[in-house]
Amino acid sequence: MILSTGIKVNFGLDILRKRPDGYHDIDTLFVPCNDFSDRLEIVPADEPSRLVFELPHMIDQTATTHHYPDNACPPLVQEISPDGKVMVTLYRPEGVDWDPMKDLTVKAYRLLEADFHLPSVKIVLEKGAPVGAGLGGGSADAAAALHALNRLFDLHLSDENLAAYAARLGSDCAFFIYNRPMLGRGRGEILSDFDLGDFFERYRIQVYVPEGVSISTAAAYAGVCPQVPARSLEERLRQSVDSWRTDLVNAFEPGILAQYPALRDFKARIYADGALYASLSGSGSAFFGIFAR
Repeated sequence: MILSTGIKVNFGLDILRKRPDGYHDIDTLFVPCNDFSDRLEIVPADEPSRLVFELPHMIDQTATTHHYPDNACPPLVQEISPDGKVMVTLYRPEGVDWDPMKDLTVKAYRLLEADFHLPSVKIVLEKGAPVGAGLGGGSADAAAALHALNRLFDLHLSDENLAAYAARLGSDCAFFIYNRPMLGRGRGEILSDFDLGDFFERYRIQVYVPEGVSISTAAAYAGVCPQVPARSLEERLRQSVDSWRTDLVNAFEPGILAQYPALRDFKARIYADGALYASLSGSGSAFFGIFAR
């Protein structure tokens, strides 16, 4: 079973307050986007993987994140968990610089395996979406893994059940279970549908990823002063797109632009390209523009 995943952008992002548990309450609109995608395959351990043979590089058993020539990150890594339950293969042209066993697809498997005693599996993930750019690529992979395991092993879990598992993996993971425009509140896991009307007939979204800029979520939050805006996000979203440039903000953006001044010019170029609205997505570093069709 091979699934393609997408990404998301945030139409507005208000950071309302810091919570006792250390997280922040937010208000945002998650919107799915397909400018970038990953491919994910999960099969029972005793079955062959088709995707692994489609990857651009042959598997090199000596190429791991810990041993690779010239201290570079290998484009392809493969690892088997100590208990033998999971074989995971990750491919990313720019290099895989994270522990394969900590990938969100593996964590998704472990969540369901604990409750349903799943058999051993092979997980193959080909990364096409940018990593650490505020686009939710890893969260999309986790949601796809939950969907795949649900179908593969006939768990008969509803989307609401899957979303509850996804929320345990990350604040925006639950959104990708539904993958349609949704307001996200709480940490981002409290979701409700939002009707964008004929938005996608009138406008298109284009995602821009600056090279050489990586922003951690912790660093992004360090530059934020939480506050409740005078008008709700939902009210501002229902205004015309022409008004969003001044009224619809991402609360991460002022601090990030202050820390990375070059991103101001990057955003300005999106407007120069004709965008009606441009914004940081999530905690960055990716931006997106909205253009008339």
